Amino acid sequence: MKICKNTSTELFFSSVADISSTTWNELGCTDNLYFHPNYLLALEKNNPQIAFSYIVLTDAQQQPTAFASIQIVELPTDALENTLGNVLYEVKCLGRKLGVFPKLKPIQILVCGNVFVSGEHGVFIKQGQDKQKTLKNLTKAITQMVSSNKNLAKSISVFLLKDFIKESLTITNGLHDLNYYSFNVEPNMVLQISKNWQTFDDYLNAMKTKYRVKAKRALVLSSSLVVKNTSLQNIQSHLPEMTRLYKKVSAKADFNLGDFNLETYTALKEKLGDSYFLRTYWLGEKIVGFMSGMITMNALDAHFVGIDYTLNKEQAIYQRILYDYVAMAIEKKISTINFGRTASEIKSSIGAVPQDLTCYIRHKKSMTNRFLKPFLKYIAPTPFQQKKPFKIKNK
Repeated sequence: MKICKNTSTELFFSSVADISSTTWNELGCTDNLYFHPNYLLALEKNNPQIAFSYIVLTDAQQQPTAFASIQIVELPTDALENTLGNVLYEVKCLGRKLGVFPKLKPIQILVCGNVFVSGEHGVFIKQGQDKQKTLKNLTKAITQMVSSNKNLAKSISVFLLKDFIKESLTITNGLHDLNYYSFNVEPNMVLQISKNWQTFDDYLNAMKTKYRVKAKRALVLSSSLVVKNTSLQNIQSHLPEMTRLYKKVSAKADFNLGDFNLETYTALKEKLGDSYFLRTYWLGEKIVGFMSGMITMNALDAHFVGIDYTLNKEQAIYQRILYDYVAMAIEKKISTINFGRTASEIKSSIGAVPQDLTCYIRHKKSMTNRFLKPFLKYIAPTPFQQKKPFKIKNK
């Protein structure tokens, strides 16, 4: 079913399967697995709680110039209340007086990005294009998609473009001209792998004594854990326990745009092979943790983890997982690890540093959108103490 009627320069798709291989080849974006149809289709088919759609822009010769991945999610208002507490209560009271929040209903948000991972995974612009102009055209196409679809026009309240790094702001700040407001979210924690680290021991030796001792203690505490690679042959038997552990972790998060269905892992392993990895951590006959992630564009991206918190302290499960990401990157000669935006302080203790991320938001109603700006000042990254574990600057 068509989500929106195509125009001479805008193509709209309700499934990634409807986009032709010719279009993907002409875009030339699939070296980045976040823009590969196999990855996108795995998310789409296994997360029916989210409505997925896609936009391709074309030039006057009908050649594709840009791609946008879109998800529509429902955000319960109690999720906002848990995050913002008294601040939201005061905003709601004022909003009701102004008539912009007459009823407390779940909010439908259109997200251009990837609701499951941090980073610039929502927009691809082909080399040689005017990026600022193209990004504005994409946002106009998003507005067109919503306004011309009766169901979307009725349900969508908020437009969100997520997770742009500092280097992109000269382009993305042009969205302010289209009445978008920008705000910062929790940073992506990034570790650059030194060329001097040929082994994990090299990494440990680059640390100050305090942090090297801490790392070795975690490795001793976790020495009874057995680490197993999860394959297509055994993944189904592991998923129920992995899901239970994942939900323990996700429940601790202050804010989630979408719950991830771990059945997606089966499709990711099937379609992406060794580029997508899963490892389980066993204590005896019991799974007590797992790690997941993807290797693309010479970066290792840590995705979801699961932890048995009742055993985490005595077995150092989470620390072991973090160090295993580092060991894997060194072994595979990867240059960068993207650890994502949670547990920033502990990630900084293993050497990761924050990479600021900026989001852009606009409410469909102009009056409410004006009211949104002062509200955004209450949304800010959680302060944390940045650790500096290395003896010298990593080169």
